[in-house]
Amino acid sequence: MTVIHKVTDTATDAAPDATGNGPQQQPVDAAFHTRDHGWNRIREDRVEFSDLRVRRAAEFVDASGIADELQAMIAKTTGRPRLCTVQGLLVGMTLCSRRNANGAVFFNQVADILHWAIPEDWRRRFKLLERPDNLDGFEAAYAVVLRLFRAIVAGLDPSPLPKNKRLTVTQAKAHFAGADPHLLQEHRHALTRISNRILQASLAAVEQHLATLWDGSVGIDATPIETFARGVSAKKDFTSTDPDAAYYVREGDHRDPDLTPSKPRPRGRRRTTNKLLWGYDATLAVARNPHHDPQPMPGGCGDPEALPALTMGFILDKPGHSPDGNGIAVLNDIRHRGHPAGDLAADAAYNNSVAEDWQIPLRRLGYRPTYDYRIDQLGKIDSIHGANLVEGTWYCGSMPDNLVNATMDLRRNLDDPKAIDQETWRTRIEARARYALAPKGKPNDNGRQRYMCPATAGRVQCPLKDSSLGTDTRLPLVDPIPSPVGPPKICEQTSISIAIGDGAKHWQPRAYGSPEWQKVYGRLRNTVEGMNGYAKADAHEGIEHGGNRRIRGIAAQTLLLAFQLAHVNERKINAWLAALPGPDGRPHRRARYKTPKPLGTWTPTGHTNPPAA
Repeated sequence: MTVIHKVTDTATDAAPDATGNGPQQQPVDAAFHTRDHGWNRIREDRVEFSDLRVRRAAEFVDASGIADELQAMIAKTTGRPRLCTVQGLLVGMTLCSRRNANGAVFFNQVADILHWAIPEDWRRRFKLLERPDNLDGFEAAYAVVLRLFRAIVAGLDPSPLPKNKRLTVTQAKAHFAGADPHLLQEHRHALTRISNRILQASLAAVEQHLATLWDGSVGIDATPIETFARGVSAKKDFTSTDPDAAYYVREGDHRDPDLTPSKPRPRGRRRTTNKLLWGYDATLAVARNPHHDPQPMPGGCGDPEALPALTMGFILDKPGHSPDGNGIAVLNDIRHRGHPAGDLAADAAYNNSVAEDWQIPLRRLGYRPTYDYRIDQLGKIDSIHGANLVEGTWYCGSMPDNLVNATMDLRRNLDDPKAIDQETWRTRIEARARYALAPKGKPNDNGRQRYMCPATAGRVQCPLKDSSLGTDTRLPLVDPIPSPVGPPKICEQTSISIAIGDGAKHWQPRAYGSPEWQKVYGRLRNTVEGMNGYAKADAHEGIEHGGNRRIRGIAAQTLLLAFQLAHVNERKINAWLAALPGPDGRPHRRARYKTPKPLGTWTPTGHTNPPAA
């Protein structure tokens, strides 16, 4: 960026005035304001962006495929024509984002770039008027750019509330009462689609690599970001100037406790909840192939078979609001853009959702969930046809209690006689595998899956299945639990059918705590948490700071964040490309590797020490 300094005359050796209190006021030359002080000479050739840089920004916009849609959305049949095209605005926003280290878009800079810092033929293409580079010219240019962006925001805004002004609660309710909920929902879908198309454009350089090296697996998580407004307590009778935002709190589900019912506090005890910021939850879906770890290459090169973690989709909402619905909206958009579905890892905020809102929809989209569990979700959590769901996996109903309760026993106090250590827990988790029901074929179109009894599958011996007895004396012998109504269905048949909704809230395809589970869950959860920290780094995008997105409202914040997240992806892609072998076999920059924890060492209470080599 060309830094422009206004040159002024200063008196550095001025003598004190008569009172001795400071320098004397120097006489002002009448011609001072009319003569050239260097300002015009500095700004003579303002073309900062070459034709190549503008063309690449235009290719980015074209790759997103949103310019024509937005142009049609804001088309006017009457009145004065717009003095900038949507493509021109998006190109200016792209150039601004790429120029700034934080990927932020500031519209005073966009106006300056479009009107005075790009080649003339591009200005004509974007239907920009020739304006003088002075105060009046800039203010007119700034108004053109901001007016166009606000027109786009108005066509995508899923909130009926006006921004930049405080409303009384009564006024806010009146705006909602007068709004068309179906139209607002259409705006919500359009905003999600448009913003994620901007993100998709940032992946163009690795699109072919994604098709071959990524299996569709993602980690999904919500992270808080500030908005450019002060927060207002829900107990007040007026709104914030960004009324679409809310407080994020560290505890619980992150919602403002003033908006949710809570238990009465003991008398004399103050609330300790810490309100951290006024803003939004950004739900991010971050891609990684958990089945391939980057391998060190000769000469400090990066692994060409291991793509960097990249943000594939996102959405904004109030903190703690509808994590399940927002997560499904992001995943649905990813699938609509033609990407595959693979494994998925998420924290307890998601697997504690209503199954019809999260677990079942994500499985219908083709994703395989991987969860950890809260302490109240351990052990047996569901049953059907004589099979028990234990920490996400269907097992024989007669699996020994010490195996069923292994994780609960690990979490007991050390002075509890039932408490076990980490090594015992690992042994019991491995022993569970013998009692797991064996999937028979693939699920049908409705998600219904047939499972074989473990005795039928040859994993255990059972007196209720004569064909399993004596086949292998090393197999454990099941002791069926007596029942006055006779054996359950799974003991009378070779297999049972389990619908997608049975045990859906906690079901997962891999046994909890197994090395395979540890690999998928650990890789994907670390990936999304790492992306949160990477994008929030103050030295780079700093997406948590509201000052990097200075227009209020959920629609504006979403669009501006899309450019920042695209900047994050491009920074990651550039770093990966720089670490690949060059013409001389050496990388432009040395790759960095982190050694993952050995598989099979994870436990709910920490990693065990790996066995000595």
